Amino acid sequence: MSWSKPLPPLSALVLSALLSTAAAADAPKVAVSIQPIHSLVAAVMSSVSDPHLLVKGYGSPHAYQMRPSEAAALYQADLVFWIGVPLENFLIKPLRNVGPPARAVALLDIEGLPLLENRDSGVRPGHQHKGHGVQGLAPLPQARDPHAWLSPIIARRMVEAIASELARADPRNGDTYRRNARALEERIGILATELTARLAPVRQAPFIMFHDAFQYFEQAFGLQSIGAMHLEPTRAPGAARVQALRNAIRDHGVRCVFREPQFQSALVDTLVEKTDARVAVLDPLGADFPPGADAWFQMMTANAETIAKCLSE
Repeated sequence: MSWSKPLPPLSALVLSALLSTAAAADAPKVAVSIQPIHSLVAAVMSSVSDPHLLVKGYGSPHAYQMRPSEAAALYQADLVFWIGVPLENFLIKPLRNVGPPARAVALLDIEGLPLLENRDSGVRPGHQHKGHGVQGLAPLPQARDPHAWLSPIIARRMVEAIASELARADPRNGDTYRRNARALEERIGILATELTARLAPVRQAPFIMFHDAFQYFEQAFGLQSIGAMHLEPTRAPGAARVQALRNAIRDHGVRCVFREPQFQSALVDTLVEKTDARVAVLDPLGADFPPGADAWFQMMTANAETIAKCLSE
């Protein structure tokens, strides 16, 4: 058969599969710390290869212990994407052993990223957001709020950086990474518009967080958190803080207290006891969804739906 003639459908499929296999064989081995970032990386790498997820299920990056298989995947990787300090301190020591030609990319260190500072736990004076981001002037690493993937604007910036790093490590597939990134950024923008409309009716409704992980989400969609039980979820709040939050629930008509599936705490039940507040679950990691390119979108949509439902009259 002459190659100048159109290929029969079966032959075309075989050729496509061979080209795809060759691209995957040449692609770098990529490891990613947490599911939301893994989702963005997987979408950028679509049709080339699949990244390896380190923190699976309901594990929390705040206090994680890597299994031997996860450590092996980390050390075998050519490229590692992680959020950075102070979220994933468990990776600091292992990443010291990941050296050239392998590369580790802390996405919080993207230049000019509009990061927010950590807020104090407890009831916030005036119920105002204490965090503030300044273009080009990020908070110090230990003071910055690391949950930045919950901002659609920052997620799009992360996608740009991910595509750039992948193209640098794998120039042969660079055009594919950049094309996938452009489509992904557009999809993120569409979802942000949809969620803005979905959450608009509850923008003034006050709520309290178990762990203050949703500051970026709140700022993106204009929501009104008036306090949190924890800044660092591994440290129990004192009795005075719990009582102050209980008073705030009654005084300000707080409709919901949101907890996370990664942290079980009887204190949430104590907090809402004999009040009208409801309890609902928000997950900043999207652990209920299968890892892959859709997980970030499923997580953001599910959290928005939970907030809208719980805060509705």
